[in-house]
Amino acid sequence: MARTRTLADTAYQRLRDSIVTLRLAPGARLTEIELGRRLGISRTPVRAALLRLQQEGLVETRGARSTGRVTVAPMSAVDMRELFLMVGALDGVAARLAAELPESPRRAVAGEASAINARLRTLAGSGAADIRAAQELDIEFHRCYEQAASGPRLLAKLATLHARRERYIRVYTEALFQTHRQQESFDEHGAIIAAIAGGDADAAERQAVSNHRNALERYWQVATGPGGTEGWS
Repeated sequence: MARTRTLADTAYQRLRDSIVTLRLAPGARLTEIELGRRLGISRTPVRAALLRLQQEGLVETRGARSTGRVTVAPMSAVDMRELFLMVGALDGVAARLAAELPESPRRAVAGEASAINARLRTLAGSGAADIRAAQELDIEFHRCYEQAASGPRLLAKLATLHARRERYIRVYTEALFQTHRQQESFDEHGAIIAAIAGGDADAAERQAVSNHRNALERYWQVATGPGGTEGWS
Protein backbone atom coordinates (compact mmCIF):
# COMPACT_ATOMS: atom_id res chain seq x y z
CA MET A 1 0.00 0.00 0.00
CA ALA A 2 2.79 2.43 0.92
CA ARG A 3 4.57 1.65 -2.34
CA THR A 4 1.36 2.25 -4.27
CA ARG A 5 1.02 5.65 -2.62
CA THR A 6 4.62 6.46 -3.50
CA LEU A 7 4.12 5.44 -7.11
CA ALA A 8 0.87 7.39 -7.26
CA ASP A 9 2.62 10.48 -5.87
CA THR A 10 5.39 10.11 -8.44
CA ALA A 11 2.91 9.65 -11.28
CA TYR A 12 0.92 12.66 -10.08
CA GLN A 13 3.98 14.91 -9.93
CA ARG A 14 5.27 13.89 -13.36
CA LEU A 15 1.87 14.27 -15.00
CA ARG A 16 1.22 17.56 -13.23
CA ASP A 17 4.58 18.94 -14.38
CA SER A 18 3.82 17.91 -17.96
CA ILE A 19 0.41 19.59 -17.82
CA VAL A 20 1.40 22.88 -16.18
CA THR A 21 4.44 23.30 -18.46
CA LEU A 22 2.17 22.58 -21.44
CA ARG A 23 4.16 19.56 -22.59
CA LEU A 24 0.77 17.86 -22.40
CA ALA A 25 -1.45 20.19 -24.38
CA PRO A 26 -4.98 21.19 -23.35
CA GLY A 27 -7.40 18.61 -24.70
CA ALA A 28 -4.78 15.84 -24.97
CA ARG A 29 -6.31 12.42 -24.30
CA LEU A 30 -4.88 10.43 -21.37
CA THR A 31 -5.24 6.67 -21.01
CA GLU A 32 -4.19 4.64 -18.01
CA ILE A 33 -2.51 1.94 -20.11
CA GLU A 34 -0.45 4.38 -22.17
CA LEU A 35 0.53 6.47 -19.16
CA GLY A 36 1.44 3.38 -17.17
CA ARG A 37 3.65 2.21 -20.02
CA ARG A 38 5.30 5.62 -20.31
CA LEU A 39 5.90 5.90 -16.56
CA GLY A 40 6.81 2.26 -16.09
CA ILE A 41 4.13 1.56 -13.49
CA SER A 42 0.80 -0.26 -13.24
CA ARG A 43 -2.61 1.27 -13.89
CA THR A 44 -3.55 1.53 -10.19
CA PRO A 45 -1.17 4.39 -9.24
CA VAL A 46 -1.89 6.07 -12.59
CA ARG A 47 -5.61 5.97 -11.81
CA ALA A 48 -4.95 7.52 -8.38
CA ALA A 49 -2.83 10.26 -9.96
CA LEU A 50 -5.49 11.07 -12.55
CA LEU A 51 -8.16 11.27 -9.84
CA ARG A 52 -6.03 13.76 -7.91
CA LEU A 53 -5.43 15.82 -11.04
CA GLN A 54 -9.15 15.79 -11.75
CA GLN A 55 -9.85 17.11 -8.25
CA GLU A 56 -7.43 19.97 -8.96
CA GLY A 57 -9.15 20.77 -12.26
CA LEU A 58 -6.17 19.83 -14.43
CA VAL A 59 -7.85 16.88 -16.16
CA GLU A 60 -11.45 16.18 -17.06
CA THR A 61 -13.40 12.92 -17.33
CA ARG A 62 -16.46 12.56 -19.52
CA GLY A 63 -18.67 9.57 -18.95
CA ALA A 64 -18.33 6.92 -16.26
CA ARG A 65 -15.05 6.96 -14.38
CA SER A 66 -14.19 3.40 -15.42
CA THR A 67 -14.90 3.87 -19.12
CA GLY A 68 -14.91 7.63 -19.62
CA ARG A 69 -12.61 9.71 -21.76
CA VAL A 70 -9.91 11.51 -19.72
CA THR A 71 -8.33 14.63 -21.22
CA VAL A 72 -6.14 17.51 -20.11
CA ALA A 73 -8.45 20.35 -19.06
CA PRO A 74 -8.88 23.06 -21.71
CA MET A 75 -7.61 26.62 -21.28
CA SER A 76 -10.06 29.46 -21.83
CA ALA A 77 -10.32 33.20 -21.39
CA VAL A 78 -13.14 32.75 -18.88
CA ASP A 79 -11.15 30.24 -16.82
CA MET A 80 -8.04 32.43 -16.82
CA ARG A 81 -9.97 35.49 -15.64
CA GLU A 82 -11.72 33.59 -12.88
CA LEU A 83 -8.48 32.00 -11.65
CA PHE A 84 -6.50 35.24 -11.64
CA LEU A 85 -9.24 37.06 -9.73
CA MET A 86 -9.65 34.23 -7.21
CA VAL A 87 -5.93 33.76 -6.65
CA GLY A 88 -5.47 37.53 -6.48
CA ALA A 89 -8.05 37.80 -3.70
CA LEU A 90 -6.44 35.00 -1.67
CA ASP A 91 -2.92 36.22 -2.42
CA GLY A 92 -4.05 39.58 -1.07
CA VAL A 93 -5.09 37.92 2.19
CA ALA A 94 -1.67 36.23 2.38
CA ALA A 95 0.09 39.56 1.79
CA ARG A 96 -2.03 41.15 4.56
CA LEU A 97 -1.08 38.37 6.96
CA ALA A 98 2.59 38.75 6.05
CA ALA A 99 2.40 42.49 6.75
CA GLU A 100 0.89 41.71 10.16
CA LEU A 101 3.83 39.52 11.22
CA PRO A 102 6.17 40.81 13.94
CA GLU A 103 8.87 43.11 12.61
CA SER A 104 11.74 40.63 12.37
CA PRO A 105 9.96 37.86 10.38
CA ARG A 106 8.08 40.50 8.38
CA ARG A 107 11.30 42.13 7.24
CA ALA A 108 12.81 38.71 6.51
CA VAL A 109 9.89 37.91 4.18
CA ALA A 110 10.23 41.30 2.49
CA GLY A 111 13.96 40.71 2.06
CA GLU A 112 13.40 37.31 0.46
CA ALA A 113 10.74 38.72 -1.87
CA SER A 114 13.00 41.63 -2.78
CA ALA A 115 15.85 39.26 -3.66
CA ILE A 116 13.55 37.23 -5.93
CA ASN A 117 12.27 40.39 -7.62
CA ALA A 118 15.85 41.57 -8.15
CA ARG A 119 16.66 38.27 -9.85
CA LEU A 120 13.65 38.80 -12.11
CA ARG A 121 14.84 42.29 -13.03
CA THR A 122 18.33 40.97 -13.79
CA LEU A 123 16.91 38.19 -15.91
CA ALA A 124 14.75 40.62 -17.86
CA GLY A 125 17.72 42.89 -18.54
CA SER A 126 20.05 40.13 -19.68
CA GLY A 127 19.02 40.45 -23.34
CA ALA A 128 18.51 36.69 -23.61
CA ALA A 129 15.87 36.09 -20.96
CA ASP A 130 15.27 32.54 -19.81
CA ILE A 131 11.46 32.45 -19.93
CA ARG A 132 11.23 29.23 -17.94
CA ALA A 133 13.41 30.69 -15.16
CA ALA A 134 11.30 33.86 -15.14
CA GLN A 135 8.13 31.80 -14.83
CA GLU A 136 9.52 29.88 -11.87
CA LEU A 137 10.71 33.07 -10.16
CA ASP A 138 7.33 34.76 -10.54
CA ILE A 139 5.66 31.77 -8.90
CA GLU A 140 8.35 31.75 -6.18
CA PHE A 141 7.82 35.47 -5.49
CA HIS A 142 4.20 35.09 -4.47
CA ARG A 143 4.81 31.79 -2.72
CA CYS A 144 7.44 33.27 -0.39
CA TYR A 145 5.00 35.50 1.51
CA GLU A 146 2.05 33.14 1.11
CA GLN A 147 3.91 30.37 2.93
CA ALA A 148 5.39 32.71 5.55
CA ALA A 149 2.13 33.79 7.12
CA SER A 150 -0.81 31.77 5.78
CA GLY A 151 -2.57 29.11 7.82
CA PRO A 152 -3.27 25.58 6.55
CA ARG A 153 -6.72 26.39 5.13
CA LEU A 154 -5.48 29.34 3.09
CA LEU A 155 -2.44 27.42 1.89
CA ALA A 156 -4.62 24.49 0.82
CA LYS A 157 -6.91 26.77 -1.18
CA LEU A 158 -3.97 28.56 -2.79
CA ALA A 159 -2.22 25.29 -3.65
CA THR A 160 -5.30 23.99 -5.47
CA LEU A 161 -5.83 27.22 -7.40
CA HIS A 162 -2.13 27.64 -8.19
CA ALA A 163 -2.09 24.19 -9.76
CA ARG A 164 -4.72 25.32 -12.28
CA ARG A 165 -3.38 28.84 -12.69
CA GLU A 166 0.22 27.85 -13.31
CA ARG A 167 -0.42 27.05 -16.98
CA TYR A 168 -1.70 30.57 -17.52
CA ILE A 169 1.22 32.09 -15.62
CA ARG A 170 3.61 30.44 -18.06
CA VAL A 171 1.75 31.76 -21.08
CA TYR A 172 1.41 35.20 -19.45
CA THR A 173 5.10 35.48 -18.50
CA GLU A 174 6.21 34.56 -21.99
CA ALA A 175 3.91 37.20 -23.50
CA LEU A 176 5.17 39.77 -20.98
CA PHE A 177 8.83 39.19 -21.81
CA GLN A 178 8.24 39.13 -25.55
CA THR A 179 6.57 42.57 -25.39
CA HIS A 180 9.04 44.00 -22.84
CA ARG A 181 6.30 44.93 -20.37
CA GLN A 182 7.73 43.01 -17.45
CA GLN A 183 8.92 46.20 -15.70
CA GLU A 184 5.31 47.02 -14.81
CA SER A 185 4.95 43.73 -12.97
CA PHE A 186 8.28 44.16 -11.17
CA ASP A 187 7.25 47.62 -9.97
CA GLU A 188 4.00 46.16 -8.63
CA HIS A 189 6.01 43.49 -6.84
CA GLY A 190 8.06 46.29 -5.31
CA ALA A 191 4.90 47.92 -3.97
CA ILE A 192 3.85 44.64 -2.31
CA ILE A 193 7.32 44.29 -0.77
CA ALA A 194 7.31 47.85 0.57
CA ALA A 195 3.87 47.39 2.14
CA ILE A 196 4.89 44.13 3.83
CA ALA A 197 8.18 45.59 5.05
CA GLY A 198 6.38 48.62 6.47
CA GLY A 199 3.70 46.57 8.17
CA ASP A 200 0.93 48.22 6.16
CA ALA A 201 -1.58 45.37 5.93
CA ASP A 202 -4.20 47.34 3.98
CA ALA A 203 -1.69 48.40 1.34
CA ALA A 204 -0.15 44.92 1.12
CA GLU A 205 -3.52 43.34 0.39
CA ARG A 206 -4.49 46.09 -2.05
CA GLN A 207 -1.21 45.90 -3.97
CA ALA A 208 -1.30 42.09 -4.23
CA VAL A 209 -4.86 42.09 -5.56
CA SER A 210 -3.97 44.89 -7.98
CA ASN A 211 -0.95 42.98 -9.28
CA HIS A 212 -3.15 40.06 -10.34
CA ARG A 213 -5.82 42.27 -11.90
CA ASN A 214 -3.21 44.27 -13.77
CA ALA A 215 -1.63 41.01 -14.96
CA LEU A 216 -4.94 40.07 -16.56
CA GLU A 217 -5.17 43.45 -18.27
CA ARG A 218 -1.60 43.24 -19.56
CA TYR A 219 -2.15 39.78 -20.98
CA TRP A 220 -5.32 40.72 -22.84
CA GLN A 221 -3.65 43.81 -24.29
CA VAL A 222 -0.88 41.60 -25.64
CA ALA A 223 -3.13 38.74 -26.76
CA THR A 224 -5.76 40.82 -28.52
CA GLY A 225 -3.58 43.70 -29.74
CA PRO A 226 -2.03 44.10 -33.20
CA GLY A 227 -0.52 40.81 -34.26
CA GLY A 228 -1.87 39.07 -31.16
CA THR A 229 -4.51 36.44 -30.76
CA GLU A 230 -6.45 35.47 -27.71
CA GLY A 231 -5.88 31.81 -28.51
CA TRP A 232 -8.71 30.44 -26.36
CA SER A 233 -12.47 30.47 -26.55
